[in-house]
Amino acid sequence: MSVESPAGLPAACQVLIIGAGPAGSAAARWLAKAGLDVVLADQHPLGRDKVCGDGLIPDAHKALERLGLLERVMAKAERSAHVGCVGPRGGRIDVPGHLAVLPRKQLDEILNLGAQEAGARFLAPARFEAALEDERGRVRGARLTIDGQAHEISADWVVLATGAVPKALTAAGMCERHTPSGVALRGYVRAPSLVGEIKALEVVWCKPVRPGYGWIFPAPDGTFNIGVGVTDSHQDLAGKGQKKDVNLRAIFDAFVEHYPPAKRLMAEGQLVGELKGAPLRCTLKGARWSRPGLIVAGEAAGSTYSFTGEGIGKAMETGILAAEAILAHRPGAPGAEGLAAIDAQVRERYEAGLRALQPKYDLYERGNRVNRFPWLADLLIWRAKKSPRLLRRMSGVLNETSNPGNLVSLKGITRLFLE
Repeated sequence: MSVESPAGLPAACQVLIIGAGPAGSAAARWLAKAGLDVVLADQHPLGRDKVCGDGLIPDAHKALERLGLLERVMAKAERSAHVGCVGPRGGRIDVPGHLAVLPRKQLDEILNLGAQEAGARFLAPARFEAALEDERGRVRGARLTIDGQAHEISADWVVLATGAVPKALTAAGMCERHTPSGVALRGYVRAPSLVGEIKALEVVWCKPVRPGYGWIFPAPDGTFNIGVGVTDSHQDLAGKGQKKDVNLRAIFDAFVEHYPPAKRLMAEGQLVGELKGAPLRCTLKGARWSRPGLIVAGEAAGSTYSFTGEGIGKAMETGILAAEAILAHRPGAPGAEGLAAIDAQVRERYEAGLRALQPKYDLYERGNRVNRFPWLADLLIWRAKKSPRLLRRMSGVLNETSNPGNLVSLKGITRLFLE
C-alpha cells in the first residue's frame, strides 16, 4: 500500500528504483505488473536526452518483447537488416540481423510510460543523495533532493540503476571503479539526401579511432546518429583510475576525415544540437552488485559490452533479473523466511543471474581485440566475403549465438585460412 507525505510526495513503497533508463524502467514495469508498489525516481524529468549510439540489436528486441513493449518501440524506430562492418583498408561486409535505431530520448520515454502504465509512480526531478540504513546496516530506502529539499522514502528494496556516472554508486557505497571503461561521442545529423544510401548500421574500424570504432546509424525522420567510441580510455589505479590522453573531438574529426560517407554526411547534413560525450561502464565490473536491501542494475553494474559498446538490451535484462529476484523471495512468497534469509535469497538469485552472463562478457572482452588491432577487422572481412560459414558466425555474434572471442583467437584466426 502506497504512503504519501503531507506534501503529496511518496514516503514509502515496496521497491524504490533510482534511475529511469532502460534498466530502471524495465525493473519498474516488471515489478508493478506483478502488483508491487513501485516508485521510479530520476534526476531528470520525462523526455530527457541520453548520449548513446541508439542501436537496438537482437538482445534489446528480446527484452522489449518480454516487457510487452516491442511493437511500440518498432512503430517509431528505423529498422535495418544489416550491420555494415568496414575495415581500415575499406573492405566491407554486411552482417545480417534484426536491428533498429531509436533515439534514447524516445526509447526511454516509451519504457518510462510503460512502467507508469503498469502502476509505477514516477518521481522527477529527484536526485539520489544517500541510502538510508537501519541499525544493522541494511538499506531501507533513500534520501533524495526534490526541489532543493531533502526527502526520504522508505522501501523494502532499492534498485540503483543510475548509469555510468559513479556519483550515486559512490554515495551508496557500491563503487569499486570510479573511472569508466571507455568513452563515446555522438551527434545527430539531419541529411534527407542520404536516406536510402546509408541503410545499414555502419561500424568502422580504422587507425584514427584506435582502440575503438566509428559509427553511422540511420535513425528515424531522415536523421543519422554518428559517433566514435574509445575503449580502455582510462587506466585503473587502485579504483581511482587515470585518464589516458584521449581527445574525443579530435578522434571524431579524424573519423569524419577518414571515412568518406561520414565526411559527406557532415558536409551535406545539418547537425541537430551539439556533439555530446558520455562514459561507458563495461564487462559487469566496477561496482558491487548488491548489499542487503540494495541491488545495482544496468550500466551502473557495467552492463555494456566492451567490444560492441551495446548496452541497451543487457541493461533491460539486468533490470528484469533484479525484478525477478525480488519477486521470487518477497515476504509471503513460497518458502520465504525471516528478513535476513530473504535478503540472502534475493541477492544470491540476482548475482547468480549476473554470474551466468559473465562468461559472455569475458568473450566480448576478448573480441575487443578488434578495436585494439584494427587489422583483424580487415582479416575477418576478407575471409567473410569468401566464407558463408564465417558470415553466419559473425551474424551469430549479433544474435549472441556465436562467441566473438573465438573469431579473433589464435585458433580462430588459423581457422580463417582453413575454411
